[in-house]
Amino acid sequence: MIRFTDVTVTYPDAPAPTLRDVTFHVPEGELCLVAGRTGAGKSTLLRAINGLVPHFTGGRLSGRVTVGGRDTRHTPPREFADLVGVVGQDPLAGFTTDTVEEELAYGMEQLAVPAETMRKRVEETLDLLGIAELRHRPLATLSGGQQQRVAIGAVLTAHPRVLVLDEPTSALDPTAAEEVLAAITRLVHDLGITAVVAEHRLERVVQYADQMIYLPGDGTVTVGAPAELLRDAAVAPPVVRLGRRVGWDPLPLSVRDARRRAAGLRQRLAGVTPPAPNGPTGAALLSARGVVVRHGEVYAVRGVDLDLYPGQVTALMGRNGSGKSSLLWALHGAGPRQGGRVEVGGVDPARLSSAAARRRVGLVPQTASDLLYLDTVDAECAQADRETGSPAGSCRRLLDQILPGVAGEVHPRDLSEGQRLALVLAVQLVAAPPVVLLDEPTRGLDHPTKEHFTALVRRLAGAGHTVLVATHDVEFVAAAADRVVVLAQGEVVVDGSTPEVVVASPAFAPQVAKILDPVPLLTVEQVGAAIAATEVPA
Repeated sequence: MIRFTDVTVTYPDAPAPTLRDVTFHVPEGELCLVAGRTGAGKSTLLRAINGLVPHFTGGRLSGRVTVGGRDTRHTPPREFADLVGVVGQDPLAGFTTDTVEEELAYGMEQLAVPAETMRKRVEETLDLLGIAELRHRPLATLSGGQQQRVAIGAVLTAHPRVLVLDEPTSALDPTAAEEVLAAITRLVHDLGITAVVAEHRLERVVQYADQMIYLPGDGTVTVGAPAELLRDAAVAPPVVRLGRRVGWDPLPLSVRDARRRAAGLRQRLAGVTPPAPNGPTGAALLSARGVVVRHGEVYAVRGVDLDLYPGQVTALMGRNGSGKSSLLWALHGAGPRQGGRVEVGGVDPARLSSAAARRRVGLVPQTASDLLYLDTVDAECAQADRETGSPAGSCRRLLDQILPGVAGEVHPRDLSEGQRLALVLAVQLVAAPPVVLLDEPTRGLDHPTKEHFTALVRRLAGAGHTVLVATHDVEFVAAAADRVVVLAQGEVVVDGSTPEVVVASPAFAPQVAKILDPVPLLTVEQVGAAIAATEVPA
């Protein structure tokens, strides 16, 4: 169905090709997982499938890409609309209408699908993705995860033969991600659709993949069975990294397979307990009481009380649309707040100038690129240093700690999603505010980069800051968070230590906890430390 033959893609002024001599074939009716480090070329590979590279993005493509017999050299992207459906990393950027129902119908209107067929497909898609209650909602009022599902639905209504999805679950809560992947898998198995999925959260996708395309970052690709490629890959889900650590062969790809092999490991680790998470110390750096946020007649946050303490990393979790982003903006002071009070150092940040508020509370929003407005990475870093009074080069050094190798002369819009996020994190954190609010900060980050980011968050907490992270990334929560607060319909329903909350929740439990239950270990690193502690010295 999809065939790349000796494909090389080079962008203007790039020091080396993004893709180099790439050859592979994806048969019809397979789910192909694309994996690799942030900036390795995954998005370029996906965009080449329907000719967006180079017809839309620019650059030079040599070699040949064919999909369903159509050659992208001679067929413009618009003529692939009936064959290839593409969902990008930023759903909102791809919307063309105002409401959910209109967006689902728009693509079919362009393809002249009969009205009665359009109506039927819209209803099927609303039910398939569990978004029927959103039918009349304006797209701009949806949460990031809801927008992601609508974007996938807008592609599915055209009934393409090939689905290309760039990080389709990155903004989804665990349950919604399972539903979307189940829907994609049904389309592959039942209708013979070919799906190509790029994803950093491999733990969600790898067990469904028929084959894997791995990009090591040097422009080449390797294609094969996921279990074989993940044996030595720089990116791997926790279940695979656990298998590597304890020497399982073949490597398991799912929790089910790992649990079948983990009886001996569970017995060996019985009685082991992980280090206790940091509890509250000293006075709260941020105190919120009775916070209320409404969007029109819809209550996003309903009377939330929250205290954030120095030295703690707190994860804010919950379903898509539960009010996490609304609460972050209300705490920051820049977002709407119809009731309640927030104090940071005895002052409500909403009453301060933006510069003064930034020195007390830093916020990295879900759409990080909204905070970038200059022409180069270096210019953004230099401006951040000037605005915060930091020594020259401070922001750049912080960026290199979060994600090394981001070119300084590149325009921020030309960065990958993960690279843009890393830049915004550096710009916001260089001010070193005592309260740091992060909205889905691990979107677009590969595992090694996420490890760097986890260490950065822990260093912030260790230096006396408090960090509140709204996230669906249960693996990041297991590694970084001391405390978990769960929202549902704008209200706090759970507030406790990370082990207490995530182990008790099937939805929020990380893979290691599921594999080793009832042993209360959450990460591969904790397992490694526990194994080392149980080994008898020679």
